[in-house]
Amino acid sequence: MRDRFDPLEFVSRHGVVLASGKGAVPNLAEAVAGEPIRGSWWGHPKGKEIFSALSAVADSPDVLCFRLVDGKITFVHRRLWPAVVRLAEELGPASVTAVRQEHTSTGAHRNVLTPFPKWVPREIGSAAEKLSLDEARALLGPWAVRRRRTRSPAARRPPG
Repeated sequence: MRDRFDPLEFVSRHGVVLASGKGAVPNLAEAVAGEPIRGSWWGHPKGKEIFSALSAVADSPDVLCFRLVDGKITFVHRRLWPAVVRLAEELGPASVTAVRQEHTSTGAHRNVLTPFPKWVPREIGSAAEKLSLDEARALLGPWAVRRRRTRSPAARRPPG
C-alpha cells in the first residue's frame, strides 16, 4: 500500500512540476493518480484527490503558478523563484506572469494574472542577482537548458 501522497512535498522535492499536462517535468495529477492519465484528469477515478492536490498546491504560500513549461500550467516552489527571476528575460513575459485562480461570487473561476516583476518579493530579487544565468538554468533543470537551445539566435539577441 502506498503512503499518503503529499502534493506540497512533491512540488518541494521536484521544484518545477506541471499541474496536469505532459512535458519535460513531473506531472502532479499523474503523481496523485499513481499512473499515466488518458484524457482529462476530471474523469479519472482519483479526480477528486487530484483536484484537492492541485488546490492545496495552488493555495500554498511556498508555490507560485506560471505558464512556464511549454505554456502549460506549471507550479514552481519558492526555492526556485530566484532562478525564475534571473531568467525572466530569457523565459519571456508570458512565462513569468504569475497565474492564480479566483472563485467569483457566481461560483465560476477566473485567472488573475500578476505580471513580472510585481509578484517578486524583495528577498527573492536579491537572491536572483547573486545567480549567474548558468546557475539559474541548472537550478531549474534540463528543460530550461533545452529551452534556451531551441530559441532562435535572433530571439537571444539583446534589443537595440
